[in-house]
Amino acid sequence: MHTFVRSGLLAATALSFGLPGLSETALAAEAQAAAAPAAEQAGEDDVGARGDVIIVTARRRQEAAQAVPLAISVIKADSVESTGNFNIVRLQQLAPTLQVYTSNPRNTSVNIRGLGAPFGLTSDGFEQGVGIYVDDVYNARVAAATFDFLDIAQVEVLRGPQGTLYGKNTTAGAINITSNQPTFTYEGRAELTVGNLAFKQGKVAVSGPLSDTVAIRLAGAITSRRGTIYNVTSQQFINAQDNLGLRAQLLWKPSDTLALTLSGDYSAQDPECCGTVYVRTGLTQRALNRQYAARVAAANAATPGRNYAVPSTNPYDRLTDLDSNLNAGNKIGGVSFKANWELGTGSLTSITAWRFWDWKPENDRDFTGLSIVARSQNPSQQNQYSQEFRYNYESDAVDFVVGLFGFKQRIDTQGTEQQGADAALWSLSPSTSPTNIANIPATLAGLTATNTQYLKSDSAALFGQASWKVTPELTIQPGVRLNYDKKEGFYQRVVTTGAGVVIPSCAPSATTGNAVLTAQCGIYQPQLTTPSASAWNFTYDFNVNYKFARDVLGYVTFAKSFKTLGINQNGLPLDANNQPDLSTSTVRPESVLHFEAGLKTQFLNRRATFNLSAFITDIKDFQATVNGGQFGTVRGYLANAEKVRSQGIEADFKIVASDRFTAYANGAYTDAKYKRFTNAPCPPELSGGTFYAVGVTPDLSLAGIPGSLSPRACDISGQALPGVSKWAFSYGAEYNVPAKLLDKDGQIYFGVDGNYRSSWNSNASPSRYTVVDAYALTNFRAGFRGEGLDIFAWVRNAFDTNFMDLLQVAPGNVGLIAGQPGDPRTFGGTVKFSF
Repeated sequence: MHTFVRSGLLAATALSFGLPGLSETALAAEAQAAAAPAAEQAGEDDVGARGDVIIVTARRRQEAAQAVPLAISVIKADSVESTGNFNIVRLQQLAPTLQVYTSNPRNTSVNIRGLGAPFGLTSDGFEQGVGIYVDDVYNARVAAATFDFLDIAQVEVLRGPQGTLYGKNTTAGAINITSNQPTFTYEGRAELTVGNLAFKQGKVAVSGPLSDTVAIRLAGAITSRRGTIYNVTSQQFINAQDNLGLRAQLLWKPSDTLALTLSGDYSAQDPECCGTVYVRTGLTQRALNRQYAARVAAANAATPGRNYAVPSTNPYDRLTDLDSNLNAGNKIGGVSFKANWELGTGSLTSITAWRFWDWKPENDRDFTGLSIVARSQNPSQQNQYSQEFRYNYESDAVDFVVGLFGFKQRIDTQGTEQQGADAALWSLSPSTSPTNIANIPATLAGLTATNTQYLKSDSAALFGQASWKVTPELTIQPGVRLNYDKKEGFYQRVVTTGAGVVIPSCAPSATTGNAVLTAQCGIYQPQLTTPSASAWNFTYDFNVNYKFARDVLGYVTFAKSFKTLGINQNGLPLDANNQPDLSTSTVRPESVLHFEAGLKTQFLNRRATFNLSAFITDIKDFQATVNGGQFGTVRGYLANAEKVRSQGIEADFKIVASDRFTAYANGAYTDAKYKRFTNAPCPPELSGGTFYAVGVTPDLSLAGIPGSLSPRACDISGQALPGVSKWAFSYGAEYNVPAKLLDKDGQIYFGVDGNYRSSWNSNASPSRYTVVDAYALTNFRAGFRGEGLDIFAWVRNAFDTNFMDLLQVAPGNVGLIAGQPGDPRTFGGTVKFSF
């Protein structure tokens, strides 16, 4: 099926290249048409020196970006395409305040200003704090972030709480993606890119009328690329790209005041992904003979003739030896129906949507070529339904938006995790006695945890925001939101031995005197939990903005926001009786207080734009990741940290010096810390040993000393949040000269763009072993663009900088750190046509 669709898309792309009569880019014409009413509303002064204006829908209506009193990054389609940032994961290279970290599509964190999602947690029971919207439809699963952008017009990254304008929780911000819409004039575009690593990408879109009142738009995209890591075990390159996307939109305009749009989309990925490489080891407090080097030596000694060693200790050799199957099968799609009815000074909008997500993974959770965790997979199926009604009113004195949002979601998951032949020797206390259970592979080999779970989530919200224009310069903008959430979960883990015998209990009464059962229960424990919780929340924000001059807008914002309650869906930590601690079943909502001040300016006859914002966000009961050291709980669970603060300053600058030269520079300073987290998980260097007795103050100077006692919990107050770079910058410039190619007038151009991120920590509790070093990436492009034609060559990560996308702590407290290296230097060429 995929092969047939891919062949069809490639053929359509090639056919589009051959179409005659190429004329001015349709996207530009459409953008100008959309900009006209908004520019007129904002006043002629809002149109720049070159006659262009950036139109956004951040406040659920079309308006000039510089007139919106909030921190917003607007990334146009041409910027996305020219810089090669074709999904949200890559978009962070253009938006410094955006952080996206992913070990696979499901385990992806999208954060703004360090806030949004618990870092490094695979769970369905919590909400994203950064809402992802595509054509006004909320995408509940962040897995959508890993797909290619498909025929988009622009991406808006809204920073700070947006709950009084957006239907679902948006504690930290929103990513608002707008696709190109059907048109009543015939137009189309095609794009073909090839590069090293067997990179191939094709995109095609066509649009036009079916009648005087009906128009259609069809779009498709494919991306494939060889993996960047070579697995010496499977003799395959892994972590490849293999994306397919399709979209169809049908627009019916029976009158000038009514527009009905039916949209459907489907995207699929099927790469051999997502694997890691050996990065380093660091000593934990586990006994030295139970740490990585000793366990590898013991595994070799136990199997005569085996001389296991990682294929390279240099992660940038990009070699691995993972022995479990890898897969990241990922399908997502849906249908939406949008009705927009103009009612004089107002408009009524209805958006009805259904979306699905189908996830079929296979992983190697021990990060080695030894058979420790032989199988690890948690396939999931999600269905979500949403309905939003929104009314926009505009007048000379007052504008307002009021909306009603309903959401229903169900996720079913069927998980399997199984221990391999080397598990006993790796995980249990070693002994020279051949009768010791650690030396008997059957102790753990085949031990299997089979997980069945589901989540039911219902949400409803009434929200609104008004803009009172007190004077032509002064506007007061209050907003409110009333929200209800209910979550019901089910989780059952059935544990069976390698002989297929079910382990009914791991309570002390069952394990006392049974060394084998005790060892097995130390890996997997049977569990049955049915968490359920509901909550009402009332939140609000208040914005005051003042136009000091024609091109100078200042604003201040206060917001009291929230992120709704969560439930732990992947198993619970154990109590003193080795039973699930039911008190951790639910997680309290986050309570957010946000302050922000900003300045938006234009000068040099509006050829230059400079925007500045400063913010402080305090979160009480921050939903944080807690990782356990056992194989069965390595994915962790959710808990509340007492208080978190994120504060910083952001600056965005752009200049159109002339028709020949443009440049931009964006920067962000983000200081995101746990203000108070006294019961946090300990980092690897303080884990693995026997626990201190209850009430005894631990000696933290013994970090990384094998055989030392380990704290039961750690106080990480004052430490930085994981995944956040304190400094982040992006920049770009382009210069062109007039030229002619193939009898077409145009420009030869040269562009450069790049980004920098300072060091950050990749563990839930910051560790000395999981510091990701600072890095800077630089990209170049050069080509010709003319009437309906753009052809250019590009090189990304031009200086072949070595950097890490993510570091992960291996389970078992053995001190192994694995990672996913970022892309090496890539290069290629792109041809784009429009008609």
